[in-house]
Amino acid sequence: MQKIYIETYGCTLNKGDTLIMKTLLKDREFVNDPKDADLIMINTCAVRLETEERMKKRISELRKYGKKLVVAGCLSGAEPGTVMSVAPEASLIGPQAIEKVRDIVDGNIKTALNGERASITPHMMEGKIGIIPIADGCAGNCNFCITKLARRKLRSYPLRSIIESAKFALSKGAVELELTGQDTAAYGLDYGASIRLPEVVRQVADLEGDFMIRIGMMTPEQASSIIDELIDVLKLKNVYKFIHLPVQSGDDEVLKLMNRKYTIDQYKGIVGELRAKVPFLNVTTDIIVGHPGETEEAFENTLSLMKDMRFERIHLAIYSMRSNTRSASMPQIPDKVKKQRMNMAYKLYEDISLSIHKEYEGKLTSLLLTENGRQGSVIGRTVNYIPVVVRGDHELGVRVSAKIDEASFFDLKGHLI
Repeated sequence: MQKIYIETYGCTLNKGDTLIMKTLLKDREFVNDPKDADLIMINTCAVRLETEERMKKRISELRKYGKKLVVAGCLSGAEPGTVMSVAPEASLIGPQAIEKVRDIVDGNIKTALNGERASITPHMMEGKIGIIPIADGCAGNCNFCITKLARRKLRSYPLRSIIESAKFALSKGAVELELTGQDTAAYGLDYGASIRLPEVVRQVADLEGDFMIRIGMMTPEQASSIIDELIDVLKLKNVYKFIHLPVQSGDDEVLKLMNRKYTIDQYKGIVGELRAKVPFLNVTTDIIVGHPGETEEAFENTLSLMKDMRFERIHLAIYSMRSNTRSASMPQIPDKVKKQRMNMAYKLYEDISLSIHKEYEGKLTSLLLTENGRQGSVIGRTVNYIPVVVRGDHELGVRVSAKIDEASFFDLKGHLI
């Protein structure tokens, strides 16, 4: 039996892609050491320049094992020439061609970068968390984004396949289902919008079992188009009171340069309505620091937005110039300035998040224990998806009560009661 070793990098959607490929290769044996493999696969990320460099280095390292090499993921999809320059003998498979993985692995074809409609969802699971891609690609065209070159078109997975994957994960002991995508709120637009995200969430939530659903990242413009229905499903008892809504900048002019399709006032309106109608809602966002056109005033506007909105978690990133994107052709901000701004933004983020988490100290909360942590700990999630580290060897997949002892900007620490 062919032995396959797989490494996966990047976002939850990439992890879901790996699970789909494993599902399609379920008649093979998966090994934990590349030395034991007949074939090595690396599922790559390319979102940032430093990430690309790390992928290139790792591809070079994996080549040295002398095994058949398959490079999958966004680096293959967006920059196949780059991959071939590092490993000319490698087979390539783009993230929207993963259903051709058997042909790639069997050597029937060497390169597959594009696919048709997405139809296969995972029937593989690791731990207590089931990752289920519901949509691939997005409806936007942001000027800074290289992922758009790798996942060129929006492809929603059939609702029937999503439900089947959810049932499978639950039958294997999953207590958390992550519905993931580049823009989950764009779900169904390629189907003529006959079924949208809230209906997907509702049907998964109706399945039997004691579990929670985490809704994945979505763009503000698509979220606004389904906001009433989105609010309804966020109120469901087995849906985390959590939303990941990237704003990217706190300045309207920078948003225009990014080709984002909303204003800051519109973004504030969306978040305001969600928070007003969904108790305990945790709003997480993404912010890019130093995008071309970000003046000192624009950066100050971003800091002001962070203070006003008090996001529990912010994924902060220094703008990274990516080839073949519109933003790369714009006048660039010096690296020194970008780093200075990043330091300021990160310090503010730490202060805001710590102040939010401090409010939990000394309080009792209900947790769902979902994964093992470091140094003999487990991680539980509050109803609004804040991680709580609990010391000791505790059973995963159960609901417990805990008292919060300590807060950091990143998480909470507590003990079971």
